[in-house]
Amino acid sequence: MRQLLIVLLSLVFVTCSKPQSDTAPNILFILADDLGYGDVGCFGQQYIKTPNIDKLATQGMKLTRHYSGSPVCAPSRCVLLTGKHTGNAYIRDNDEMNERGDVWNDPALEGQRPLIQSEITMGELFQDAGYNTSFIGKWGLGWTGTEGDPNAQGFDHFFGYICQRVAHNYYPDHLHRNEQTISINPDGSEVDYAADLMANEALDFLDKTNGQPFMMVYATPVPHLALQVPQDSLDEYKGAFEETPYDGSKGYLPHETPRAAYAAMITRMDRDIGDILAKLDEMGVADNTLVVFTSDNGPSWIGGCDLEFFQSQGGLRGRKAQVYEGGLRVPTVVRWPGRVDANSESDYVSAFWDWLPTFCSAANIEHQQQDGHSLVNILEGEQDTRRPDPLYFEHARQAQAIIDGDFKLLRSKQSAEWELYNLRNDSAETNNLAEKDQGKVAELLELVDSVRVKSEIFPLKVALEASK
Repeated sequence: MRQLLIVLLSLVFVTCSKPQSDTAPNILFILADDLGYGDVGCFGQQYIKTPNIDKLATQGMKLTRHYSGSPVCAPSRCVLLTGKHTGNAYIRDNDEMNERGDVWNDPALEGQRPLIQSEITMGELFQDAGYNTSFIGKWGLGWTGTEGDPNAQGFDHFFGYICQRVAHNYYPDHLHRNEQTISINPDGSEVDYAADLMANEALDFLDKTNGQPFMMVYATPVPHLALQVPQDSLDEYKGAFEETPYDGSKGYLPHETPRAAYAAMITRMDRDIGDILAKLDEMGVADNTLVVFTSDNGPSWIGGCDLEFFQSQGGLRGRKAQVYEGGLRVPTVVRWPGRVDANSESDYVSAFWDWLPTFCSAANIEHQQQDGHSLVNILEGEQDTRRPDPLYFEHARQAQAIIDGDFKLLRSKQSAEWELYNLRNDSAETNNLAEKDQGKVAELLELVDSVRVKSEIFPLKVALEASK
């Protein structure tokens, strides 16, 4: 895929080397959707059962200061796949491309702004290196037949929601497998639970690899709203919590027992993850598979979610769609037998754009250096290291954040005023130091200018641009 472009640009892009079958690992990247930092047991959750994710943590390493690509879905996936943070990435926000028409009501207008062909993705790098590549779950980076079609972005196999809006319903009338539309749930029935179909597809894909190295992104839509889960899972939490029925007034679908539904969705996701990990054992490839579990951003706050009851942010401030820690810091576990120590933990500052160089380094695949850095040395236990460059985020053409060492500078959608926090002493971002330490603010503002480039499609608002 796109080999001719890589050759023509050989001074910038280097070709991929074939994986060494005896050393190069398979890659399994498990991406939850809107799962908060505190929504799983190994990161402090008290009410929701996640035994398989918790077991994964005992078998590997917890990354306690790992950040998503963005506080919302599509740009986070773009960052993951391209290794570029949102100051350089092509997709910097969810973009429905409303100029096409009534995208919310016209089923012919599926999909979000497509990722362009010139972006080199993780899928393409591994595909060119001889891996069998798959993306299962929610895509959100273009629709079938566009540059952003997952099959055009390096994935041999795709199954799931091509469109984020369709993913707001776990009982849709269709999903996509490569270029085919797969009809399900005829006449509005609720027979085929989309997340179940995706888990089964992942197992089927693994069965068909036939010894070929694989790289799979398993991007489950759980626990993104709406609150929907099969009855057998809901029954596990029936009566477990005091409940106030959700009437649907804050978006998405109503539910009689919203707390039970949210917990059940996550536990069912955990069950599916357990089945996929068991499949690796059955195939005899678990010891040669690098597994990552994480989330695309922080927890939602509408549609019946009760993030305060579940303490979904894990004590952090903020949530999805905000650049405070609760919107960006995500629960992350890595298992890599023989390379990552069991029951280990690291507070090294890392982010989604580090995964592309990490996976390429692990698989001996050469690539163009973007914004990320390989985490292999961290995963292998290197301690007391400081990230060599800052983390940068921008969202919704207004919000920005930069993290450099212990300090974080941000401004939110609600205010153009810069806020400064020392995350080492104040991870909950309660003590704004901006007024007291204007020198540090000025220092970090210079970094903001140095790490981002302007985007014609996703420009920062003029008032914010001018204030830099």
